[in-house]
Amino acid sequence: MRNFGLLALLAVMTAWTGGARAQDTYPSQTVRVVLPFPAGSTTDTLTRIVADQLSRKWGKAVIVENIPGLHIGAERVSRADPDGYTLLSSPPSPLTINKLLYQNLPYDPDKLMPITLLATGPNVLDLRKDLPVNSVKELIAYAKANPGKLTYASQGVGSTAQLSTALLEQMAGIKMLQVPYRGALPALNDVIAGHVDMFFDTATTSVPMFRSGQIKIIAVGSEKRIPALAEVPTMAEAGLAGFRSITWFALAAPPGTPTALIAKINRDTVEVLKDPKVVERLHALQLDPGATSPEETAQFFADELKLWGKVIAEAHISVQ
Repeated sequence: MRNFGLLALLAVMTAWTGGARAQDTYPSQTVRVVLPFPAGSTTDTLTRIVADQLSRKWGKAVIVENIPGLHIGAERVSRADPDGYTLLSSPPSPLTINKLLYQNLPYDPDKLMPITLLATGPNVLDLRKDLPVNSVKELIAYAKANPGKLTYASQGVGSTAQLSTALLEQMAGIKMLQVPYRGALPALNDVIAGHVDMFFDTATTSVPMFRSGQIKIIAVGSEKRIPALAEVPTMAEAGLAGFRSITWFALAAPPGTPTALIAKINRDTVEVLKDPKVVERLHALQLDPGATSPEETAQFFADELKLWGKVIAEAHISVQ
């Protein structure tokens, strides 16, 4: 029995020291960051900035793999080895909202392990240039005078654009027709072309289109005005007190990833996000660095679920 106990202790010590060495030597090979959205999106640009800086920091390649699809990318990461070499960079839906909409997801969002918020940024309310309204008040009046005729773009059921519009509908007592797209850029392009009336989009992609006169922006979804649109009021200032619509992006790891490894990746990613040159690049994209701890990230997810869960329930949003 004494020998057995000694052997068991030695086994535990060997496993512990082996695990410690794994954290010390990580990464020793290429790290793959799965992105469940197409190239060219805000998520894509942000992820590539962070991946490039982590690659420089780690001395190992960090590649971004675009796997568009509602669940495919998140499912792949959920099934990946929990060794830190496959990570997920994602906007809200795959990490939080999907669990409120789908009963039989091929993965469990609750088991994906939060690492950090990469960035947050305001959504803005875009209108096609020739829509005869110039404020939120006028938009609401127009919608009430033309019930069911206003169209809005979204990236599909559960997207931030759809939920933000649902919140607007609930607070204003109006109803609009959704036109789903396979990404933000096709949606924005159709607003520019005049094929759809409005779109809640990130400031990142919309501000340049606004400055070039291709669209209108009548409000921002953040609590405060943003420097890039100092003349544009918040939704609250426009008369919808309590309205909040921001976009965010987070980094997560497969279920079962050791907490020591999560802490290592978090520490290095936060250091990257706080680098003044990275901060400057993110601000140019109308984004603020996240740089949260794993615990803070998990709490942020919980707060988002509470906010949008209420909107989803009241709007009876579901996947057919």
